[in-house]
Amino acid sequence: MSQILIQGGRVIDPGRGFDQTADVLIRDGVIAEIGSIPPSNQAKRIDADGCIVAPGLIDIHVHLREPDPEHDETVASGAAAAIEGGFTTICCMPNTHPPIDTAEMVEFVQHKAEQANRARVFVVGCATHQRRGERLAAIRSMAEVGAVAFSDDGDCVADASMMDHVLRTVHEVDRCFMQHCQEPTLTNGASMNAGVTATRLGLVGWPAMAEELIIERDVRLNRSIGCRYHAQHLSSGDSVQIIRRARTEGQPVTAEITPHHLLLTEDACDGYNTMAKMNPPLRTAGDIAQLKAGIADGTITILGTDHAPHPLHRKQTDFADAAFGIVGLESALPLYVKALIEDGVIDWPQMLAMMTANPAQLVGIDRLGLGSLTVGGPADLTVIDPELQWTILAEEFASPGRNCPFDGWQVKGRAIVTIVAGHPRQHRAPERAGAGA
Repeated sequence: MSQILIQGGRVIDPGRGFDQTADVLIRDGVIAEIGSIPPSNQAKRIDADGCIVAPGLIDIHVHLREPDPEHDETVASGAAAAIEGGFTTICCMPNTHPPIDTAEMVEFVQHKAEQANRARVFVVGCATHQRRGERLAAIRSMAEVGAVAFSDDGDCVADASMMDHVLRTVHEVDRCFMQHCQEPTLTNGASMNAGVTATRLGLVGWPAMAEELIIERDVRLNRSIGCRYHAQHLSSGDSVQIIRRARTEGQPVTAEITPHHLLLTEDACDGYNTMAKMNPPLRTAGDIAQLKAGIADGTITILGTDHAPHPLHRKQTDFADAAFGIVGLESALPLYVKALIEDGVIDWPQMLAMMTANPAQLVGIDRLGLGSLTVGGPADLTVIDPELQWTILAEEFASPGRNCPFDGWQVKGRAIVTIVAGHPRQHRAPERAGAGA
């Protein structure tokens, strides 16, 4: 019988409003007790004094690339990166080569995750065949084998008639649809936010309207359908207003944000810095203010990473030709601390809700006991030192991706222990801030 006793931490379970100093006893992969627990020689002890003990973090927007011969990232390396960042569960996007658009492809990823035996990996299947937006993918059979949501992420379902068909079918199988909100005819050749910086750099601008139009269209289509609809990686402040209105009307609409859209503006692209090339693009300080307001008032309910590793040669090229995206699993937690807690937008329980209970509920894995700390539930926990100061060093990531605009940033807050199904995963010692940063 294996036992772990986590002692003296601030235990926060946002799903049930629990926030107090307590001990947590894990026995055979299950949470056995939460409260004041005397030490035992039979239990491995983890001293959590000064730390936060939370449900294992969950990221519903991750790109694991496998199978894709162009990328070094695999299900195993991505799951290892998740552990380093404090994530016990991740959901992988289907824009691989070939795409995840059949039950067999879903099972392929599930098998790879089982072999890796690191973080839990759930699969998001394609909404349309080959992500081409022309006909439905095998949504029903993918749902039957465990796909937790559907998306053509990396591309938008641009055709309104097809979008209507997707929403109805995804709703029938009781899953969530995740939209990559990008009207393609407004973004041909675009590589950064439409504004003064793009004009000065001679780059094609990407208007915020391309995001807003898709969200507006989709929530109108969904009014009579009621599918769980999720807007991925918001970048525009006006998008928040559309989401807010839909939620006020009672629509099952959610939205997520990423660290880079809260901490960086289009100015990060200056000097043709390809590490700051994102999809959707980095926008303005005004957009960031509206995004933070949307988090503060509960319009935006989920924090993701959009972890998107690329080989460096895909970034070390002309800005217009460079790949979109950055890695994010191993740096997300302290960056959210910086953007949201240190800036006074929300507190720790609110932030953890957006990284545990809320995403678990959206994709239905709360039914498995994930995203919460309950006696008898799975022992997926993250122990966080909220005061640990360290330096983000991309070269030390478990992910092979090095495309990180936050490389060298000094940050505060880090997961020091990640436990999946009762198994503690060893963390690398971080580079302390100021020690060669």
